[in-house]
Amino acid sequence: MAFAGRRDVPEPPDFGILKRLARDQLIYLLEQQHEVDKLYKVESRPALSTSDQFCFLVRPRIKTMRYIADIVNADKMSGRSRKYKIIFSPQKFYACEMVLEEEGVFGDVTCDEWSFYLLPLDEDIISMELPEFFRDYFLEGDHRWINSVARALQLLNSLYGPFGKTYGIGRCAKMSYELWQELEEESEGDGQGRKPEIGNVFLMDRDTDYVTALCSQVVYEGLVDDTFRIKCGSVDFGPDVTSSDKSIKVLLNAQDKVFSQIRNEHFSSVFGFLSQKSRNLQAQYDRRRSMDIKQMKNFVSQELKGLKQEHRLLSLHIGACESIMKKKTKQDFQEMIKAEHSLLEGFDIRESTSFIEEHIDRQVSPIESLRLMCLLSLTENGLIPKDYRSLKTQYLQSYGPEHLLTFHNLKCIGLLTEQSAGETLTAVESKVSKLVTDRAAGKITDAFNSLARKSNFRAISKKLGLIPRVDGEYDLKMPRDMAYVFSGAYVPLSCKIIEQVLERRGWLGLEEIVRLLNGNEFFVSDSTVEDNPAWESQRVILAVFLGGCTFSEIAALRFLGKERGCKFIFLTTAITNSARMMEAMIEAKA
Repeated sequence: MAFAGRRDVPEPPDFGILKRLARDQLIYLLEQQHEVDKLYKVESRPALSTSDQFCFLVRPRIKTMRYIADIVNADKMSGRSRKYKIIFSPQKFYACEMVLEEEGVFGDVTCDEWSFYLLPLDEDIISMELPEFFRDYFLEGDHRWINSVARALQLLNSLYGPFGKTYGIGRCAKMSYELWQELEEESEGDGQGRKPEIGNVFLMDRDTDYVTALCSQVVYEGLVDDTFRIKCGSVDFGPDVTSSDKSIKVLLNAQDKVFSQIRNEHFSSVFGFLSQKSRNLQAQYDRRRSMDIKQMKNFVSQELKGLKQEHRLLSLHIGACESIMKKKTKQDFQEMIKAEHSLLEGFDIRESTSFIEEHIDRQVSPIESLRLMCLLSLTENGLIPKDYRSLKTQYLQSYGPEHLLTFHNLKCIGLLTEQSAGETLTAVESKVSKLVTDRAAGKITDAFNSLARKSNFRAISKKLGLIPRVDGEYDLKMPRDMAYVFSGAYVPLSCKIIEQVLERRGWLGLEEIVRLLNGNEFFVSDSTVEDNPAWESQRVILAVFLGGCTFSEIAALRFLGKERGCKFIFLTTAITNSARMMEAMIEAKA
């Protein structure tokens, strides 16, 4: 699939069928099979119920198994007799059964599965809601979720395929694709000859691009996620946003007329839009003054309800913006963004390191300090030993020695590493060293240790043009490329790779980039699927992020889609951001 440069964007597939499938399966499991009449949330405290049977609908997690075992054993101790049913979603794991056996309750429970792989969060976003995928696969090397990814792809292919072209990069992406193909061969698919709704698939591992996920988000939806935490497509706005003593849960999707217009905008443009929206709403209300009785009746019956709803949403988003501004001002957000941009561009590295040291010493935030250290490490291909030891010591002194395991985890996953001998030579150094003796070259090497060094990220950034060269100020209101999602300072690497591969219809010409990204790229074209350029599906791309996707990446690819006349659909194991990634590394110690 090549970008055609057309501006008309195709309509996304209707994901209503996914919701109906999930709902019908759940109703059948809970009501018809098990006669469930009351629901409780699985929490730390035991559920209080007089029912003679318990049915647990859970993710296959060790912690949850111990919670269930405690309830069963408590009933045994009190002499209470009940039936216990555990429904695992999306699948049952042997490790869970082992925990139940160790706790002595395996014989007291019966197990079932609910194959719920996909949750549509919006008209173009589907989530598997597996936040543990990132830690389990990329840190622990646990492959158990790959089967869930393959089955999710198989389900989407059966409903909206067959997919004609599949691109991918990353070890997990490759394994998921291969298992998906095995499942397709085993099943008797009936999609051949059918007109597809999605024509292209792109699978990408999160470790292909950690840098983008670690950058501070500045598009509105990303900032809302960073500040309030969007969960399953909704957010809880507290009293500071609602201007009352109550919190409100708000669905954030395309149905919200206010949110849909500002979600992908740079935060600097949002206040102006909301102000104009407020004036427009007021003008619509003011029309009532010149209406006769018949017009007033039509206004009340047809428009008033919608205007009130829009006014309520507008008030909430204005409150959210004000809350974000207050919190970011306290966190020296502008200084932090400046330091990030310096790291991305490879300038003033020593000043940025000093900023991180000050951030740690002031104990601003353990998560933010870790994030900045990781961003420094990734953009510089690891920290020189002196800086690594210094930053690590300061961090442990500020936030506690229990974070020793956190540093181990970050090192294992490649987020925060120490350069080994021989990795500190820059391109300039290597040229100079040819002109002088070995002894003199050694002195020059020591002198260069405090300067920016060559790294894979820096080399990739240069080859792909990730740092835009702009004369004057970057226009954030009328952006010209995907860099606007990071204030014009950086084009997300993950999105640039997708753009380049789709433009070239494969990996040809990107061999050096692939080498720097550690390979595992692939491209497969299904010869049985008709490649009809007239089909809308040829301009619909399913972007699959394994290990999480940020709202900044989603906004960037939406922008690319509008520019190139195509439509991106997003499938992710979970929505992520820098804080969630860092917390996953800290939580791994438990």
